[in-house]
Amino acid sequence: MSILADSLSRVKPSPTMAMTGKAAELKAAGRDIIGLSAGEPDFDTPENIRKAGQEAIETGKTRYTAVDGIPELKQAICEKLKRDNGLSYTPQQISVGTGGKQTLYNALMATINPGDEVVIPAPYWVSYPDMVLLAGGTPVIAEATLENDFKLTPEQLEAAITPKTKWFIFNSPSNPTGAGYNHDELKALTDVLLRHPHVWVMSDDMYEHLAYGDFKFCTPAEVEPALYDRTLTCNGVSKAYAMTGWRLGYAAGPVELIGGMRKIQSQSTSNPCSISQYAAIEALNGPQDYLAKHNEMFVRRRDLVVSMLNEIDGVVCPTPEGAFYVYPSIAGLIGKTTPNGTVIENDEAFATALLEEKDVAIVFGAAFGLSPNFRVSYATSDEALKEACTRIQDFCAALT
Repeated sequence: MSILADSLSRVKPSPTMAMTGKAAELKAAGRDIIGLSAGEPDFDTPENIRKAGQEAIETGKTRYTAVDGIPELKQAICEKLKRDNGLSYTPQQISVGTGGKQTLYNALMATINPGDEVVIPAPYWVSYPDMVLLAGGTPVIAEATLENDFKLTPEQLEAAITPKTKWFIFNSPSNPTGAGYNHDELKALTDVLLRHPHVWVMSDDMYEHLAYGDFKFCTPAEVEPALYDRTLTCNGVSKAYAMTGWRLGYAAGPVELIGGMRKIQSQSTSNPCSISQYAAIEALNGPQDYLAKHNEMFVRRRDLVVSMLNEIDGVVCPTPEGAFYVYPSIAGLIGKTTPNGTVIENDEAFATALLEEKDVAIVFGAAFGLSPNFRVSYATSDEALKEACTRIQDFCAALT
């Protein structure tokens, strides 16, 4: 009899973490690996935020805090949500966790009963379905295809909802596609949700500040205030403020839901790192001017990658509205063979062969629920991106 719980058989390890780990192993072994698999900005955490963390250490703010966040941080989050999103919350409606992933996980664990369904648009962040499964729920996948710019249509959302639906998970700009829903597109989805009052909305806004060109970010409770009482608005400081390692995420929602999430957290991790909490206050309240500077660099990198990948016969790479990912289709390459004799049967075979033969690490599309595609993170240097895309071009050109 295995020591492991049966529930573990329903989930798999994170494919993005697995690919990043494999690339790190090869690099440590001396291979010239270019990693395009990690969803992490290559910028340092801004100096004012680092100093706030250092000050927290020097002034002894290194002890346990309230389970789901210190009052000062909760107040800063309330002010941010009002300032940026026009949403009014009280500190009692805020949960702070160890990264954005924990707040999502806590919410699902606090609400899902056996038989409950969760509608998840694909392509999706790899953790959504597995967190639902761990909570005992059933993921219902609705495919948002390349033809629709990787955006779910109102008709698809309507068709996916059943009497068993508990949540709709929404992510814009998206990981892995970078697709962003404008106000009208999101309003069309919220109109559907208004007709189904038993469905709650989990909005993952982690890439809110990574929005480019004419695209304007918006979030469900902002677009449709009638959904406020059944929406959990989730965010964090990881991506916009280059604080991935600080592990600090937050969510805002109804008091009863936040209380359930607090109970889960009190019996798992307890409070987030105290130092990270004080640094996050500075991130939210301090200067925001570097966000635009970072976005200028991301736009340049995005355009570089999109241009070079679209030069490849058999590859179609749309231009995303936000985040720092592209999600090209390789439908035109399926069935071809590498010089080493590997048949590109699917996108996983493509990603594996590319890593083995050209030392470029990407993540295959099946991990995100839509194939045949792959995800590139362009949150790295221009030089690395140029070299990686050149290697991808060479790899594809050699296929027969």
